[in-house]
Amino acid sequence: MVILFIGDIVGEPGRRVIANKLQKVVSAHHVDLIFGNGENAAGGFGITAELADDLFDLGLSVITTGNHAWDKKETLDYIKKEPRLLRPANYPEGAPGKGTLVLDLPSGGTVGILQVMGRAFMPILDCPFQVARREVAKLREQTKTIIVDMHAETTSEKMAMGHFLDGQVTAVVGTHTHVQTADEQVLPKGTAYLTDIGMTGPVHSVIGFKKDLVIEKFLTQMPRRFEVATGPGMLQAALIEFDPNTGKAVDIRRVREFD
Repeated sequence: MVILFIGDIVGEPGRRVIANKLQKVVSAHHVDLIFGNGENAAGGFGITAELADDLFDLGLSVITTGNHAWDKKETLDYIKKEPRLLRPANYPEGAPGKGTLVLDLPSGGTVGILQVMGRAFMPILDCPFQVARREVAKLREQTKTIIVDMHAETTSEKMAMGHFLDGQVTAVVGTHTHVQTADEQVLPKGTAYLTDIGMTGPVHSVIGFKKDLVIEKFLTQMPRRFEVATGPGMLQAALIEFDPNTGKAVDIRRVREFD
């Protein structure tokens, strides 16, 4: 069985390259289920109900978010009624939405997904490690296959989560930093790991945004409203192959497709 996890989808270029290239990737790699991080889908900041529905129509089964989950006010109501749109599970009690979901696999069996958010250089939430331990225990009562989106800034925090959950989940993959890393591996106890899946968005950009605006910000330290870059797009993702009978990972590979 193979799950494709698409890296942070940024604006129109990210949505466009999914529409143009996703089915090619699915066919080439015999993908059974598609997940993706969509917290930057709406102009780089947040996601709307309309855009989420569009991504579901394109084939995504689950959309995760992160620290930009609430950038669009309409998300507050939409996430309450759409269980396929997740926010980090370590938000405090009372935050709308959920951080976990269990889905049926097309060929039988189930798969669970959990999202947690790191705390280093990020908004301070509940401990992602304690929350992950609690939520994974609940998910393991329903399924052996569990995919974790660790939405975090630092490599060390993501890597620590991978080793913390090794053998308890099928995969721990990182989102948020928009730069695909080259450390894909299956950890000693059978958990696939990748520090960051990367970004699905404009190629000629600084993590998805117009280069000149970002450079000006660094040069002057003056406030700038960033805008999503235009031009060709790229799809970056992780292919996670696993044994549904055991929930153990068999392989993890990086994917890059360009407009």
